[in-house]
Amino acid sequence: MAKILVVDDEQGIREMLEICLSRQGHEITCEVNGVAALSRCKKGSYDVVIADIKMPKMDGITLLNRVKEISPETIFIMITAFASFETAKEAEQEAAYDYITKPFDIDEVQRKIDSALKARGKTVGAIQGEKQKIDTALLGKTSRMKKVFDLISRAAASKSNVLVTGESGTGKELVARAIHYNSPRRDNPFVTINCGGIPETLLESELFGYKKGAFTGAARDKKGFIEVANNGTLFLDEVGDLPLSLQVKLLRVVQERVFTSVGGTDEVRVDIRIISATNRNLEKRIIEGAFREDLYYRLNVINIYIPPLRERKEDIPLLANHFLNKFAKEFNKDVSEISAYAMEYLMNYHFPGNVRELENIIESGVSLSKTSIMLPDSFELSRFKTAEGPAAETGKKVKAVSLPLEGESLDDILAADEKTYVEKALEMSNGSIKRAAGLLNVSFRSMRYRLKKLGIDAGMFK
Repeated sequence: MAKILVVDDEQGIREMLEICLSRQGHEITCEVNGVAALSRCKKGSYDVVIADIKMPKMDGITLLNRVKEISPETIFIMITAFASFETAKEAEQEAAYDYITKPFDIDEVQRKIDSALKARGKTVGAIQGEKQKIDTALLGKTSRMKKVFDLISRAAASKSNVLVTGESGTGKELVARAIHYNSPRRDNPFVTINCGGIPETLLESELFGYKKGAFTGAARDKKGFIEVANNGTLFLDEVGDLPLSLQVKLLRVVQERVFTSVGGTDEVRVDIRIISATNRNLEKRIIEGAFREDLYYRLNVINIYIPPLRERKEDIPLLANHFLNKFAKEFNKDVSEISAYAMEYLMNYHFPGNVRELENIIESGVSLSKTSIMLPDSFELSRFKTAEGPAAETGKKVKAVSLPLEGESLDDILAADEKTYVEKALEMSNGSIKRAAGLLNVSFRSMRYRLKKLGIDAGMFK
């Protein structure tokens, strides 16, 4: 028996589902709109919510998002009056488990509920069983990291493809693994392939496999990574480096879940979920003609952005102490503390290598430490120097400047620098004012004011 909440503004739909599902032994509660349903969910959790997408006061997608904030493990099945790709994509993107189309067959609804309950059981167990893995791999207490953790939980409960973005060293593969091991596919393969680490001539056969005699050296049939990942998750690391010639073949896999191996003629059908990761600006690569737009939208159904470590410095002590304990146990060293001065060094460093670099620095420090307390001398200080001089020792960037003998207006200097950075942000975001504002850590309103003040047309960068 499951606790099911039915939300629909049509009385006939509510009554039919209540009668039929009650006969199956489920505990059914009905509400006429999303506002009333949200109120019920705040008072108690439900295993499954069946909600119409189109409702007055609060639509089904909004209800889904609000309920997931207070009960991430609740499974949503959306009802729609028309089965369109856009509707299905919208529901899946917002972490709905499945959707049904009016008019629907009650047996189909029951099958979807049974499937959802199995997924919920696995997902809840996975979240509890794998919590320590996520905590030790993806630590953070800032609001931005809490958002990442929330998206991981929601993506794990969904079947949609995921694109993880962020700089090198931020933990994109860890996010992909967390999604997989918290999903219904957790007992099936998690297969990783680095699209930028394999020569183009070999990448096709590694992805799709090959038949005996397909090329010189093909002495036997070999399965590719896609087939090996069947029923599991395929993780495409650095997908932005995938050659255009292979993007076409991958698009077919994403759309139809079928492919043909190198030298083969028969179609191979697979059931896989694709999680991709990149440190590149794929939207810019689309404009440059280096990445297919249709493939991008198929892969980027759910997007998870991992902020660089320099933008969440409050997490540095938490991560540093975690790595300290990890390597102290691994090396059997009696190192139990990072001195305040040493921690200040870490807090002042900009970490171009992100969390991976912090881990390497702590590993090296623990390995070389001769005391129980890590001091600044425990670190390889050269790693912290970005230029010569005192400022470099704290990791602060030093910019070479010069002034003409007759002097120059400070306001003019600052305005020129401001314009340079604003234009660069617009270039990186392809003219999106909102994304450019995010890159410069200013509000959208402030960004619009600066554009007007500096006489910059954001449309020039689209």
